[in-house]
Amino acid sequence: MTLRRLLSTLLVVPACTLLAPLAVLPAQAAELDPVRVQLDWLPTGDKAFFYAGVAEGIYRDAGLDVTLAPGRGSPDAVTQVAAGNADIGAAGINALMEAYAEGGAPVKAVMSIYSKPPEAVFTYEGSGVTDLATTLGKRMAYSMTSAPWPGVLRQAGLDPDAVNMVNVSPASLAPMLAQGQVEMNLNWVTKQPDAESLMEAAGRKLKVLPLSEYGLEGYAYSLLASQRMIDSRPEVLARFITATREAIEFSIAHPEQAAAGLAKVVPESDPAILEGQLRASFPLIDNEISQADGLGVFEPQRLATTWRWVAESDGYAIDAIDPAALIDSRFLDTAAQ
Repeated sequence: MTLRRLLSTLLVVPACTLLAPLAVLPAQAAELDPVRVQLDWLPTGDKAFFYAGVAEGIYRDAGLDVTLAPGRGSPDAVTQVAAGNADIGAAGINALMEAYAEGGAPVKAVMSIYSKPPEAVFTYEGSGVTDLATTLGKRMAYSMTSAPWPGVLRQAGLDPDAVNMVNVSPASLAPMLAQGQVEMNLNWVTKQPDAESLMEAAGRKLKVLPLSEYGLEGYAYSLLASQRMIDSRPEVLARFITATREAIEFSIAHPEQAAAGLAKVVPESDPAILEGQLRASFPLIDNEISQADGLGVFEPQRLATTWRWVAESDGYAIDAIDPAALIDSRFLDTAAQ
């Protein structure tokens, strides 16, 4: 799905309104800098650190009045930021690379969040799937896109056409696996808690094969900023990045508390599932890569590798873009000071 196909306007839900007991008083709000943040999806546990930033007063203490908007996918998040409907976005960097490959966008990536890709094969004990080779001849459910699955198989010397791909709705992925209608699905590791619950109810035990363990490398979930935000409010952007890093670190140290804050926003959710989703994201954020390079850093070689995977998966020429051109790390450097 490309940027041009997603030009929808999304209802923005102020996080401080949703968290009424923690709302900023009118006199205080006048002193805060407003920042609109477009998320890539609904308020699930893997995004709890943004909500913790609001609930714990981290953004407020940084002089920010942050509004969080649920989204409809990473391409839509890029669209909303590019169109000026949000100052900052949180989305897969692949969507921004695709936008640049299609002609560009007034948006830059300013901080990496996931330094490992979240894609994984979900299967179950007894399915016969134990590694990449044993996926051949099996049925795999996927939703919207199967990228970068074919490239992972080709890199391992396997034929992607030997896997029976079944395109389904996002809501059908876990039920079809639990019912044994497919032997596996293509998912994100952050969805593991939801899938485990459903699989246990069906009497099956979930197995997860992260594609990062089978050759897939690169950055994924990232912070994006509009060029207008970069040009007109650089100091506010730097403060937001600093506060978001603090919110991430708080959530890693206090996952139960961070999930509880999000549960107030979505009271119909299961706090245990939210916490599980948040914890499942930690290896994507806090790992040997971020520990070596620093949380938020885009290391040039890994960035180039990220683009190579996107180009191969989407059929772009490798020289279609210079991936370094879509990064602005100046504000991350300021935030680290």
